[in-house]
Amino acid sequence: MVLGMSLAGFTLLHVAISLVGIVTGFVAVYGMHSSKRMPGWTAIFLATTILTDVTGYFFPFEKVLPSHIVGAISLAILAVSLVALYGKRLAGPWRAIYAGTAVAALYLNAFVLVVQAFLKVAFLHDIAPTQQDPGFIIAQGVLFVAFIGIGWLVVKSFHPAAEGRAAAAG
Repeated sequence: MVLGMSLAGFTLLHVAISLVGIVTGFVAVYGMHSSKRMPGWTAIFLATTILTDVTGYFFPFEKVLPSHIVGAISLAILAVSLVALYGKRLAGPWRAIYAGTAVAALYLNAFVLVVQAFLKVAFLHDIAPTQQDPGFIIAQGVLFVAFIGIGWLVVKSFHPAAEGRAAAAG
């Protein structure tokens, strides 16, 4: 039992929260690329990504696992992201810091999704049963390179003040 739920039920809840975080994260990142803040989508993305990280610590464990380290890194990144967005209101360098940390948090969620897919999806597990096999390494490499590109594009293109100027001019 975890938080009054069976382990299977808690796992399902954790996965659902994670998937919502990933989907809303892509929407929020698309908004940033378009210089739209999308505050509702962004808040859901940040909240569910934090919840994903936090609920990950409720699973039974006997030692610190790589997932705990990824969760801690993600929470640290998200703390900076929250400060940049809500505390510093994207002023000056905080715009780029927010864009970069939001994309990094989404990447970590996607990274874990790929790890879990290779662990749980039979045909992927057959390709790379140890997660040290070429199929897994290539998948994670492609994901990493894609997110480096996405991060670069978003940091360069996210200028939410331009949205306000365009609305005022129109």
